[in-house]
Amino acid sequence: MSSHPEVPPFPSAEPPSGPPAAARSSLIRLQEDLRRADDSLVRLLAAWRPDGREVPGQFVEFWEGREAQARRLYDLEYGARTSLMGFQSGANTVAPVPSTLAAPADETLEAEEAEEAEEAARDAEAEPPLRKDGNPHAAYRVVVDRAFLTEPEALRALDERLAAGHQVRVVDQPLIKLLIADEETAMVQLEAGRSMILGPPLVRLAVELFESVWQRSRPYLREDGDLDPADRRLLQLMLSGLTDAATAHQLGTSPRTVQRRLRALMDAASVSSRVQLGWYAMRNNWV
Repeated sequence: MSSHPEVPPFPSAEPPSGPPAAARSSLIRLQEDLRRADDSLVRLLAAWRPDGREVPGQFVEFWEGREAQARRLYDLEYGARTSLMGFQSGANTVAPVPSTLAAPADETLEAEEAEEAEEAARDAEAEPPLRKDGNPHAAYRVVVDRAFLTEPEALRALDERLAAGHQVRVVDQPLIKLLIADEETAMVQLEAGRSMILGPPLVRLAVELFESVWQRSRPYLREDGDLDPADRRLLQLMLSGLTDAATAHQLGTSPRTVQRRLRALMDAASVSSRVQLGWYAMRNNWV
C-alpha cells in the first residue's frame, strides 16, 4: 500500500472516562479501521487487476492542524475542474465564515494599487493572497444546516454564493463538514483538528451521501413567487429554529421587528401560529 502522511501516535494509556473520551476513543478506532480497510482494498484491487500492475494512489489520507486543513480545503476547491459539492455547518474553526467573504467594495484596492501589490509580492517571492471569489470552472452545490445559519456573516456568505450562481439548499438536521471535488476526491472533517481525504472508489460513499441529503433539502431562496427576498430569509431562519434574537442578529434588525414581520406573514397566510406559517410557506413555495 502507498505510504500515509505522518500521523502522531496516540498514547497507549487508557483514555479517561466520560463522553468526550469515549468519542475520541471511537474516533481513534475508526481511523485504524479505515487504514486497515484501505490496506485490504489496495491488496484486493491489486489482485483483481488483470494486467498485474500496481494500483496507484491511496484511498484514505488524514490531515491534522487548522492551517494544514485550511490549505488542503483551499487546494481542493480551486483545483476542481467541473464540480464542487459540499455541506456547511457551524463552529467553523478551519475556515471561519467571515474569512471566506470577498472584501466589501470600499475596502478593495484600486486597479493600480492591486497591480503594484502583486508586483511587490512577485519581487519578494511571496505567495499570492488566497482567492475568495470561488472557482469559476466548477458548478457549486452547497447544503447548509441550522448551525451554519447561526454563524457570523452566514447570510452574507450565502448571498454571495447565490450572486455567483451557486445552488444553495437548507436542511434542518445537523450536517458533517464535507467537500467533494469533481466526484473524485472528498474531504470530511472528523473533528476540529483532523480531516480525512477519500479518493476513488471510497469517494462514491460521500457522493451518494451528498445526493441523498440534496434530495431532502429545500432551496435557500426561491426566485419564483412574489414574496420579498427579505421575508424569504426570515422564513428560512424561522424554519431552521433560530430564536427571534438570533434571527434579528443575522438580519441586522431588532427582535421586535422580527416579530412584527412574522405577524404580517401570518396574516397574509391567514394562519394563527408560526407552526401553521411554516406549513403554509412550505406548501406554497414561499421557501
